Amino acid sequence: MVANPLPSPETSSLEQRLADVARTHGFVAFGIADADAAPQTAARLGEWLADGCHGDMIWMESRAAQRGSPKGLWPEVRSVIALGMSYAPTHDPLALAEHATHGRISVYAQGADYHDVVKKALKAVARWLVAEVKDAQVKVFVDTAPVMEKPLSEAAGLGWQGKHSNLVSRDHGSWLFLGAIYTTLDLASSQPGRDRCGSCSACQDACPTQAFPAPYRVDARRCISYLTIEHDGPIPVEFRRAIGNRIYGCDDCLAVCPWNKFADTAARHRAFLPRAELVAPSLGDLLALDDTEFRAIFSGSPIKRIGRNRMVRNAAIAAGNSGDARFLPVLERLAADESDMVADAARWALAELAL
Repeated sequence: MVANPLPSPETSSLEQRLADVARTHGFVAFGIADADAAPQTAARLGEWLADGCHGDMIWMESRAAQRGSPKGLWPEVRSVIALGMSYAPTHDPLALAEHATHGRISVYAQGADYHDVVKKALKAVARWLVAEVKDAQVKVFVDTAPVMEKPLSEAAGLGWQGKHSNLVSRDHGSWLFLGAIYTTLDLASSQPGRDRCGSCSACQDACPTQAFPAPYRVDARRCISYLTIEHDGPIPVEFRRAIGNRIYGCDDCLAVCPWNKFADTAARHRAFLPRAELVAPSLGDLLALDDTEFRAIFSGSPIKRIGRNRMVRNAAIAAGNSGDARFLPVLERLAADESDMVADAARWALAELAL
């Protein structure tokens, strides 16, 4: 992305100059919120946790007090700088649904690891701010810390949390990686986002596993993204057929959002261009992976963190849904795999292909 000329300090506010600097580092969405701007977050999080909707994600519960409010994590924070980086796809994320012998990988994971890309850019913006305002203190966060990026981004005007619970932008649809810079500075807040979902229920209707007990609320225990990525163990049998050929995440609720028609694909950060081998990987190749091969293929990708066993488990379930008997020999070998969850998925797939 070509850097725009920065206005001089004499003619522009600190907030405007900060937004311009963020743009030069690849962020296409920018806003500022007061640290107390999303007071309902803690209560909503508490209700969600109490209902067990987080599944195995124990870290959501163990650090709930810090997650519920920016000041719970860092009492000195005064302002939250919310930033978004586009990964808008140029292809239809649902196009592989009919290609049962190939795996479907969520759009966000087909390029470079967003944790690394977004964090590097956040640090650069934060360094500029500290150099500009000598007494500024900052902390940067991308997904791995107890930070509720989505309600904070809504409070900062980047968009609104849609009925699928993810952020929706008028300019970038559902395709933004979110990051946050906490600072001790009192910065001028942006206008908060306004819910524009209206009566639309496209995302709710599209979910293959009915993971939405109500609009704006997701039950992770039924969500294919959770089941194929976060869940470390056998995937409940009731969801296996609905998974289809999804081997890492699920884009269905995001892909059907009508606001995506306004998403500017040219704004996508070049780091998130899809790697050819991750656009439509062969299930046969994935089923044959050992740990070394898995690490080599998924190096530099967010997929690497789930490990070989979860990936092969997912691929085995997809193979069972394929109706293709050519997978029988490799599934028979995997039925004796050292990983119990891989062996379980392979035995299920063998039974499905025998029907």
